[in-house]
Amino acid sequence: MTDSSHSTAKRNVAVLVAAQAILGAQMPMIFTIGGLAGQSLASNVCFATLPISMIVLGSMLTATPISSFMQKYGRRAGFVVGALGGALGGVVGAYGLYLNSFPVFLLGSLLTGVYMSAQGFYRFAAADTASDAFRPKAISYVMAGGLVSAILGPQLVKFTADAYVVPFLGTYVAVIAVNLIGSLLFIFLDIPKPPVPSEDAPKGRSRMELLKTPTIAVAVICAMVSYALMNLVMTSTPLAVVGCGFDKADAADVVTLHVLAMFVPSFFTGHLIARFGVEKIMGLGLAILAAAGVVGLAGVELENFYVALVLLGLGWNFGFIGSTTLLASAHEPHERGRMQGMNDLIVFGGVTFASLASGGLMNCSGGSAVEGWTAVNLAMVPFLTMAGGALIWLVLNQRAVAKA
Repeated sequence: MTDSSHSTAKRNVAVLVAAQAILGAQMPMIFTIGGLAGQSLASNVCFATLPISMIVLGSMLTATPISSFMQKYGRRAGFVVGALGGALGGVVGAYGLYLNSFPVFLLGSLLTGVYMSAQGFYRFAAADTASDAFRPKAISYVMAGGLVSAILGPQLVKFTADAYVVPFLGTYVAVIAVNLIGSLLFIFLDIPKPPVPSEDAPKGRSRMELLKTPTIAVAVICAMVSYALMNLVMTSTPLAVVGCGFDKADAADVVTLHVLAMFVPSFFTGHLIARFGVEKIMGLGLAILAAAGVVGLAGVELENFYVALVLLGLGWNFGFIGSTTLLASAHEPHERGRMQGMNDLIVFGGVTFASLASGGLMNCSGGSAVEGWTAVNLAMVPFLTMAGGALIWLVLNQRAVAKA
């Protein structure tokens, strides 16, 4: 890679870090209040976390179309569309709160999923112009931009949640502003549009052939489990914190620390992957997620929530960045649109299921918040077992191939 190319790659990473920091702030904002707003609007508390589920569903449904759109028109156009989707989701969500209408509020959440889907491609965009050596660091640095969003988002909730007579309306107005301002960052993004393939260009593997590749299959499984379990527990946390006698400010602080734990390690995750290998870091991430469940089951004091959610964020970071790095190295450039869209479709399909289950487990699996919180943490066990088993199988398979 020439000095000019490396300079371009570094500038793109800087733009994507800023986008992750500013535009990304809306996600902790919405995840902090989404369940609480849903609880106030829904006729049945079992559906309290449905707004979060609708965001993830929107992300899942638009992952493949946005990936294809970026493949044709470029990353910049795709990211602007994502920000506009987030702004529209904020408008409709605010209107739903104003009307006290749960269906309208859910529609706004679904539209917010367009932004969440686009945000998921920031990490892949960081790899587009990066050299092989710089790629894991580029992905980590972009994920590290969430450090600012982790602080900015929940603090904006504190300032805006009660700004109007209608609870949380001010937060959604802030979400609109974040999207409109943040979309201007993409003016500075310089990632070439993928060339239009010629008739004799390689077509690449089919989706089924890609999924049958061991490295790709395990990367997708571990990414899905890491993200789904993080979402499962995080979505329930504000409900559990408030349900156990603490207030909304405590819930916002817990979410702040959690999101910090999600992104602070990104400053060194790429270095750890380069030094110890991606499979080891992914395995460590799954082990830390298991530890988060153990702490969550140990009690419902505020300290338990803090420690469990910090471990949850750290485990997600290692598991998800590791999986992304593994996936990015396992497919060709001409397979990018097909593979990355399919990956996020599967990942956010799992996250949608987790967020749907979260509200039911939390509010409808027992007679108290403590019983609901216990059910949420126990639900992590089978999925961690599946991901851990898949990762061990991949490592053993790689060793067998190396010996052959």
